[in-house]
Amino acid sequence: MTTPAKSIGVWNYLAEYERDRAEILAAVDRVFSSGRLILGESVRGFEEEFAAYHGVDHCVGVDNGTNAIKLALQAVGVRPGDEVITVSNTAAPTAVAIDEIGAVPVFADVCEDTYLMDIDTVEDLITPRTKCVLPVHLYGQCVDVPRLREVTGSLPVVEDCAQAHGATGRGGRAGAMGEAAAFSFYPTKVLGAYGDGGAVTTPDGETARTLRRLRYYGMEERYYVEETPGHNSRLDEVQAEILRLKLGRLDEDIRARRRIAERYHEGLRDTSLTLPAVGAGNEHVYYLFVARHPQRDHLLKLLSDQGIQLNISYPWPIHTMRGFGKLGYRAGDLPVTERLAGEIFSLPMYATLTREDQDRTIAAVRDALALIV
Repeated sequence: MTTPAKSIGVWNYLAEYERDRAEILAAVDRVFSSGRLILGESVRGFEEEFAAYHGVDHCVGVDNGTNAIKLALQAVGVRPGDEVITVSNTAAPTAVAIDEIGAVPVFADVCEDTYLMDIDTVEDLITPRTKCVLPVHLYGQCVDVPRLREVTGSLPVVEDCAQAHGATGRGGRAGAMGEAAAFSFYPTKVLGAYGDGGAVTTPDGETARTLRRLRYYGMEERYYVEETPGHNSRLDEVQAEILRLKLGRLDEDIRARRRIAERYHEGLRDTSLTLPAVGAGNEHVYYLFVARHPQRDHLLKLLSDQGIQLNISYPWPIHTMRGFGKLGYRAGDLPVTERLAGEIFSLPMYATLTREDQDRTIAAVRDALALIV
């Protein structure tokens, strides 16, 4: 009997952990031996190093990427009832964070080729209630923030950088182009922790001071609340120390992701797939390698049968979800976003993905496409 081939998932951290195990455990031990488990030297060190990597003055570590967006919006002045322009082709936490502070997400459509915010649609969405624009640097590349500012004027920009650690665009590095920028360090990210984590970068000292209050109940001194609503939203010392280790390897891991993307392009460019397009001026870090096919669901079933487990990011645009039905959107309001949701899918992508698994994925995709008429 033939032994079934092992399954290949869209993401796996075990090879990375095996490679870095001794250093990761040493990092954990440093924290446990430090005598300080909350907001100690590991968080402060990571904040300084992450800010320096982005060329900004301030970084504030928080507990997850959703709260990073929420606190960043509060820090730039978004209040209940205000409108925040963003996109519906993103992970739900982008809109959940807006909703959590009582603000209203307003969705722009996205571009057919890059899947990023279609800046040409933004101007018509601006109203007197608009208080912020939240571009999502999606799948590993940047929205053209300088051009976005030409449309939005003095409105503050909060970047959603959860999928774009290390990416650069026309305006510079993701995380250094807005009044504030929110990051997630969920384990699957280009820079991922071994649990939840997040951060906000900002060039502005007063914004950073506000963020530090907001993440600590609204306090500057213990037991005394300066403002509400505050939150318990602190980056964990253990995750911060692991992130310091991984930050030193971020550029190396990005190069590995780009090599994998190049092999996918070479192996699949003559097929019926639509492969990722890189926006003008962008340097893609390939958090995800997102392809398109009009018979996506059939293709994914064929690949699953061969042990290739792929992902759809994202199958339901946010504006079509029942939880956001209160916003009043209807089918057809965001035609490109809605069309993409039925066609996009992600191939396996992580820095330690082996050449053997890359080759097997390419071969399996080609075989499956040959069966689709």
